[in-house]
Amino acid sequence: MLSEPNLTTPIPEGGGGIGGCPPVGIQLEGVILPPVFTIDFILGLLGNILALWIFCFKLKTWNPNNLFLFNLVIADFLVLVSLPLRIDTLLRGYWMFGDGLCRIHLFLMFSNRSASITLMTLVAINRYFKVVHPHHCFNRMIKHQAAFVLLFVWLLVISIWSPILAYNHIKNIRNNTQCFFFASYKEDGFMILVGTYRILTVLEFILPLAMLLFCSIQISRFLKKRQMGKMDKVHKAMQACVVIIVVFMVCFLPTTVTTIGVWIIRSYRPWDCNAFYTFTQLTIVSFGLNFLNSALDPIVYVFSSTMFRRALLGALPRALRCRQDTEESEMS
Repeated sequence: MLSEPNLTTPIPEGGGGIGGCPPVGIQLEGVILPPVFTIDFILGLLGNILALWIFCFKLKTWNPNNLFLFNLVIADFLVLVSLPLRIDTLLRGYWMFGDGLCRIHLFLMFSNRSASITLMTLVAINRYFKVVHPHHCFNRMIKHQAAFVLLFVWLLVISIWSPILAYNHIKNIRNNTQCFFFASYKEDGFMILVGTYRILTVLEFILPLAMLLFCSIQISRFLKKRQMGKMDKVHKAMQACVVIIVVFMVCFLPTTVTTIGVWIIRSYRPWDCNAFYTFTQLTIVSFGLNFLNSALDPIVYVFSSTMFRRALLGALPRALRCRQDTEESEMS
């Protein structure tokens, strides 16, 4: 059964390799990604439905941090509604949902990555200012101001990826209809979009990662210097930043590295078929991790919001709450 070409690894027109290399054996994608995407979908759906329920019905007060996290839930649902289409296509071997859904599907998947990265970075920056610069004007942000920040984030993400909606991504590969992002077209408009995507892939990972590491290092230094006071608050902020970095690295680092590797080989070593095949297969495998963030983000909510954590504990059965209270009292 033929599988769809990888979304983040455009293939030359006609489905062949590079520099005269034979076509890449892409059947591996149809074997690995369906179960990975299915796990991502089930865990992400369950975790985010629970998170949405807590945010909507259990939180009594809202602050900018909770607004950032709530929008992260929304970003996760955007990709979760599109994953079944991708799973069906991988199992079926061809895209059957038409041009319109193809455009929307690709737009949602790429928008989720950008929105998730930006929102997790905002949460870490918020923890950094709360701990290291408690008197900074950033900490006096009210809900309406946070809403304007989020509006700007969503408008930026939509404007960046809206060109996907303007082009037809349906192609026939070996008599199978496929939906994939920016195959190696020669039109100027597509080449500009591909170049923009390459730059964004690098910048939207490296710049937020640098900011996350900076926030964590500064909070760690503050923790070492501080001997008394609200140490529990500092520890929780440090835990939140560490969890965000772990999720960030697990979900987005592999795809970024392997995708850049494919592009470098395409540009500078087009005759190296073995390297091209290796990086293509690694990209296929790592692509499954790219959407694991939807399943891992509920862990970010727990460590990043005391209110969310308390609401979650309050929603647990009484027996579990008593056990949790006992464990916390023994640790204190």
